[in-house]
Order: sequence, then structure tokens, then C-alpha cells
Amino acid sequence: MAGESSSRKWMILVATIWIQAFTGTNLDFSSYSTDLKSVLGISQVQLNYISIASDVGKAFGWCSGVCLMYFPTWIVIFIAALMGLIGYGLQCLLIHHIISLPYFLVLVSSLMAGCSICWFNTVCYVLCIKSFPSNRGLALSISISFNGVSAAIYNLIANSINPNDNKLYLLLNALVPLIISVVSLPLIIRHTSTDVLYHRPISPVNFLILTAVAVITGLYLLLLNSIASTASTARLILSGAMLLLVLPVVIPRIIRLRESSSSVIDNDDLDIHKELMGTETSDFSDSDLNEDDSYIKDQLVVLGEEHSTRMLIRNWDFWLYYFTYFCGGTLGLVYSNNLGQISESLGYHSDIGSLVSLYSACSFFGRLFSSAPDFLRGKMHYARTGWLTLAIVPAPIAFILLVLSDSKTTLLAATGLIGLSSGFVFSAAVSITSELFGPNRAGVNHNILITNIPLGSLLYSVLAALIYEANIGNYNKVVSGDEPTVCMGRDCYRQTFVLWFWISLLGLSSSSLLSLRTVATYNRLEKPKQRTQTTVLKSFSSYEEK
Repeated sequence: MAGESSSRKWMILVATIWIQAFTGTNLDFSSYSTDLKSVLGISQVQLNYISIASDVGKAFGWCSGVCLMYFPTWIVIFIAALMGLIGYGLQCLLIHHIISLPYFLVLVSSLMAGCSICWFNTVCYVLCIKSFPSNRGLALSISISFNGVSAAIYNLIANSINPNDNKLYLLLNALVPLIISVVSLPLIIRHTSTDVLYHRPISPVNFLILTAVAVITGLYLLLLNSIASTASTARLILSGAMLLLVLPVVIPRIIRLRESSSSVIDNDDLDIHKELMGTETSDFSDSDLNEDDSYIKDQLVVLGEEHSTRMLIRNWDFWLYYFTYFCGGTLGLVYSNNLGQISESLGYHSDIGSLVSLYSACSFFGRLFSSAPDFLRGKMHYARTGWLTLAIVPAPIAFILLVLSDSKTTLLAATGLIGLSSGFVFSAAVSITSELFGPNRAGVNHNILITNIPLGSLLYSVLAALIYEANIGNYNKVVSGDEPTVCMGRDCYRQTFVLWFWISLLGLSSSSLLSLRTVATYNRLEKPKQRTQTTVLKSFSSYEEK
């Protein structure tokens, strides 16, 4: 029963990995944004509004959390796939001159595409939270990390068809998520049942196997994507990537073999587990809460308490958290959306594909690194909000490097640092939301949190576009003709990088304050866990003596 339940949980995790790996379609915007700008004949400000519209779609993500409360998972998945098909499909027909759309409808189609991404993400978050209550952080980190390789995978698929056609990305963005939804649904429908409610804790060793596969996948795409310049080479590398994505399917079999070979405790184990659960509950006593009432006043007292929308917006810690994300992860996302124009203005137009793939791969590793608090919990304890603060540190370093130098090496290094930082924030934020404000409403509460993305996208992108447009009039910095006017030179984005540097420092300050306010709550939770771990060792030692 337990082995079957574990296998079912893992198949759900595999399904979320596949969905995440093929639905991060917003990460390849830079690959086709220049072509879209040319076809529409629009300015840089108007182009940025299209990427902003995609981010605005995330403001409606809370609807997916509500829908998951009342409708089957497969319905929500297909609604997400349909929105993406329509949103990206219309843009694809437009960029191939098949149809003509007014600018307003292009914005609407982009909004639908962004909403689709958010709905897919929410489905994966909720499935991981419900299926892995004891290993929530690990499951979320691994699943979300694969969203970071989407741009690299789409780059391989596009190059395997036609390396010289960037317009292919929109066609792929429309069709691939629908295809992967059809492929993943049997795993979700077949393995999501009442049996999954048997929440047996899963050893972190099992997650290490999947983490190893994830690391190999990320390194594979990072190292080999840059040489996929021909169709034949891209097809070969893509085949290897698909094999690595299918590999996690066999992990449940390995787990079941381990469990059957190491199964020494049967019913007695269940009795011990029940006893320990009672011990863990009783150990969290009023004395833990009352040891420093002055410090915890107006702050979160316990982790996991369910917060309604009203409670959430009245909580000071939520707004610190909101501002941290606003100045951290969202800023990194805006940087990736502008990466095409940034590299073009610095004279590295031919390197846009490799830069997007680099950001994608580093974002992947950043998301994967967010599982560190869970793997290190037995050896050291550090509040997850503290890890969030550490994750934001690379962002201001990257922006100050871009201010000081416009070399290709600096651009590569800065892009990698921003990818790592924003990837960690994206992944860790889901676990932090469920820990601080309750797991049952995480689907809704996290989508309330990410309403900062359209706000930040609007502010940061418009500022960047206005500075870009202002520098077009400068001497010897203009490339024009039949194509839309393009700004060339270091000054096109230098002032933007300065502003983004100060904004990232504000995010670091906000995150530090949030960490200080919540560290006592995390420590309070860790005390009964440490006592329970000691009880586990004593219980199993006494069992072996018998």
C-alpha cells in the first residue's frame, strides 16, 4: 500500500516536471521580440507593452486557484492550454502575415498567453503541495526548476526545424503546451486518487535521485545548447534532452525496490509513527509561543496557519514579502524580457539565442538550489526567508557589472547571475507562501503575491523603454531605414541598469527585514522537529533491541 502510494505520488511529480519544462514560454520572448517589433512596425515602448500584457495575465492567476477548488484538475489544465493556443496562435498568424491584427488585440492575445502560463504553474504547485505534505519544499523546488529549461528546450526544437527562423517560437509556444498537457494528463488522472491521502513521509534520499537527474539535465542543456547551430546537431541534442526528461518515470520502480528490500518494520512502524505524531504535536506547547511575546507582536506566530485574503492583505509580513518579490524575481523577469534589445544595442545580436539559453539554464539551477534548505535541514537550520535574502545578493552585483562594462564577458556573467537569483526567488516563493500563509490556500495566496509581476513589469519596462527611446536621438547611436529605429551603444541601457541596481538593493533590504521578523517563527517550528528526530532515533533503537 505504502509503496504503491509512493509510486503514485512520484508519477504526479513526473507529470508536473513535464508540464513545467514545456510551459515556460514567456522565457523565449527575447528570441522573437525583434521580429515581432519589425512586423508590427512599433516602437520599443510599444514592444515592452506587449511583454507587460503577458505579465498582466498573471494578475488573473488567482482564478486558477479558485477553479481547482471546484473543478477537476484536467479541466483547469485544458483551459490553460486553450488560452495559450489562442494567445500565441494569433501572434503566430500575425508574424507570418496570415492575418492582420490591431495593436490592441495583440495586447489581448499576449495577456491570454501570460494567463495560460500562470494557470499551468498553479496546477503544478497545488499537485505538489497536496501530494507531498511532508516533502513539500523538495517537490516544489524540483518541479519548478524544470520551468527554467523551457527556453533551452524550445531553442533546440526551433533549431532542429529551422535554425534561421525565429518566428517558429510562436508556433511552438501555441502547440507544444497543448501536446504536453495531453501526454501528462493520464499520469495525473490515473495516479490522483484518495489513496494519495496516505501521506507516508518520503526519504530525502529518493529526492536526491531526481535532483541528480535534474542537475544532469541542466548541465546537458547548458553545455550543449550553444553548439546546436545546425538542424542535425540540434535534433541529436534534443533527443538526449527528451531521454533525460523521460528518465524520472523509472524512479518509482527504484523506490519500490528500495522499500521492498529495506522493509523491516510493518505494523509496529505505524504505531511508532502515530506515537511520534502525538509527541510532535504535544511538544509544540504554549511555552514555545510565550517565550518572547514582545518580539512576536504583530508578526507571524506559527507557520502554516491558513490566511484568508482579508488576513493576507492586513499582514505586514506579506507586504514585506510582496515588495521583496517585486524588487527581486520580477526585476529578473523584466531583464530577461529585454535581453534581446539589450544584446542588440551592445552589438551582440547574433548571440541572443545563446544569452536566452544561458538565462534559462541559470534560472533552472537557481530554482534547483532553492531545495538546499530541505536537504540541509538535518545538518543545519536557516530560515527559508534567510535563504531568500541570500538569493537576491547576486542581482545588484550583476547590475553594477553591467554599469561598469559593456563587454560580452560581462553580459554573459551578469545574465547568469540574474538568472540564478530570479530562479531561486521564483521557486522558493511557492514554499514560503505555503509556510507563512498556509498550504491549503497556497494556490490562491501565491497568485495574489505574483500580482506584483504585472506592476513591476509595467514600471521597469516603461522606464527602460523611455530611456532607450531618449538615447535614439543621440549622435551616432541610431540604426534606421525601412526597419524600426534601433538604439546602438552602451548608453541605451546604462541608466536603466543604474536604476535596476538601486531597486535590487531595496529588494535586498526588504528581504533582510522579512527574514529578521520571521526567523523566530522558523526557529520555534524547528524545536519540536529536533525533539521528534531524537525520539525517532530512540524509538527505533529500542525496537532493534527487542
